[in-house]
Amino acid sequence: MAIANGYFQRIVLCFLVCSLWSGAQAKLPPPPPATKEPPALFEDTTAAHGIHFLHDASHTSMRYLIETMGSGVALFDYDNDDRLDLFLVNGATIHTMANVRATAAKAGPADWNRLYRQRADGTFEDVTARAGLEGIGYGMGVAVGDYDNDGYEDLYVTAFGRNMLYRNNRDGTFTDIADKAGVQGGGWSTSAAWVDLDNDGLLDLVVLRYLDWDFDELFCPISTGERSYCDPKFFKSVTPLVYHNDGNGHFTDISRKCGISVPGKGLGIAIADYDKDGKIDIYVANDGMPGFLYRNVGEGSFEETGLLSNAAYDGNGNSVAGMGVDFADYNNDGWPDIIVDDLALQAYLLLKNNGDGVFDYATTTADIGKLTVGHSGWGLHFLDYDNGGRQDLLVAQGHVNTDVDREKPGLHYLESLLLLRNTGNSFVDVSASSGEVFKQKWAGRGLAVGDIDNDGLIDAVVTTNDGPAYLLHNETPSRNHWLTLKLIGHTSNRDAIGASVKLTTPHGIQMATVTTAGSYLSSSDKRVHFGLGNAAGADRIEIRWPSGIVQTLEKVAGDRILTVDEPAPLPIHR
Repeated sequence: MAIANGYFQRIVLCFLVCSLWSGAQAKLPPPPPATKEPPALFEDTTAAHGIHFLHDASHTSMRYLIETMGSGVALFDYDNDDRLDLFLVNGATIHTMANVRATAAKAGPADWNRLYRQRADGTFEDVTARAGLEGIGYGMGVAVGDYDNDGYEDLYVTAFGRNMLYRNNRDGTFTDIADKAGVQGGGWSTSAAWVDLDNDGLLDLVVLRYLDWDFDELFCPISTGERSYCDPKFFKSVTPLVYHNDGNGHFTDISRKCGISVPGKGLGIAIADYDKDGKIDIYVANDGMPGFLYRNVGEGSFEETGLLSNAAYDGNGNSVAGMGVDFADYNNDGWPDIIVDDLALQAYLLLKNNGDGVFDYATTTADIGKLTVGHSGWGLHFLDYDNGGRQDLLVAQGHVNTDVDREKPGLHYLESLLLLRNTGNSFVDVSASSGEVFKQKWAGRGLAVGDIDNDGLIDAVVTTNDGPAYLLHNETPSRNHWLTLKLIGHTSNRDAIGASVKLTTPHGIQMATVTTAGSYLSSSDKRVHFGLGNAAGADRIEIRWPSGIVQTLEKVAGDRILTVDEPAPLPIHR
């Protein structure tokens, strides 16, 4: 019977995948002609860079849902030496005893979160203990932002139970001030985003929470009677936490007041000004629920417009198991679009911004459907890996269920990374030709991107559940030009998070938002990177700062990292 059931499942899976692929093919334009773009090449240089990290998921026979979910990673420059450093969130040891409620706590160095400082030679040193960032509890995600505008990046680390706000002491050490600042949270926190909600020049904090869950979760058997991980549908949704930065080292919980308060099962968060009204908006990827699009209506207030904006469901009106998310302009029309990944058989959700407040379901027309329907994605990010001037897509993959290979033949717990190249009309899978690292199978989770060695090519770091972290060095043999902007706010928040940057070359326009949020549980380099193709520089750059100041740069040379300070506001003449 088991063999017959497995055979039947294979037939059903094949039918579902092939049907979606065939439907997508029928609606697609002819494929674009082959190009001579250089092949992508990413190398696993983790050991060579001195990074030795192993995530502790603490898998138990009890199959607690939390064991499957972590964890995140951040790329940021904590000591202002213009080199990206690396922070990795770790889980904890789950203690189970008969007739005693299970608990999770860091049992020692094997459970610590880790901070790796990049040396001048490009290698990394573990400075966790010196920095005071070992952490407590079962860690989940990380968000980077300079909340006190002192020019040094601070860390917010989410966890199950209590979150941590690490103030950067500017001497290589950090202090957890979460309790004093009033941002310790509670419940099961996941992704978080630093964003100035009311444009007062101070970064506020939005913290997603996943489920109303604890270690007393119900027993969830599979067909054989064995215990399995419970489906999220069995748990109640919860509201996010929203903290307003009061400017004195303290935050006020404004979750209900600001309107970012719809109960969800939030896993991914990203920001952009999707309607170009000068106010930053927020997208939340929910697991098994509609996605939330919070439109900023001014003065720190938001309204949820996912359904009205056609950004809540897939093309068939179904919600997806939303996990990772990015909010960026993939088709170079000047409007930020949305990508959400999910579990196998659902296809990743690509939403094209029409520029009128409504999104089109573009999963099929952009070929995302046939390329992702058999995969399960977590951390993901748009990045221009060859500096060709178009946003490609990198995804960390792996199923949530360790038993999925046995329970659903044709699906896999361990999966390869996915790299999709943007042709301008659609996406093509170039993973197989992009390096040996794409042949490895992982339970991928977090993903952060940034130019780690400042060579003009975007690199990545990927975390795996109960496995190592991987540094992927971009060695693509591209001759294309590039330009990276490091924005420094003065009237706006110091990080310039929320600034919109439009770059013009003879090839057209590109648009980007300054942010460290996006992906899954992770935080990426805040610097804005543009591939310029064969253009030696930008004809024009327009920066719309969160303060409302508009700054224009003309004839900017490429192949460099350019620091741009926010200008002083023009005087008001009465």
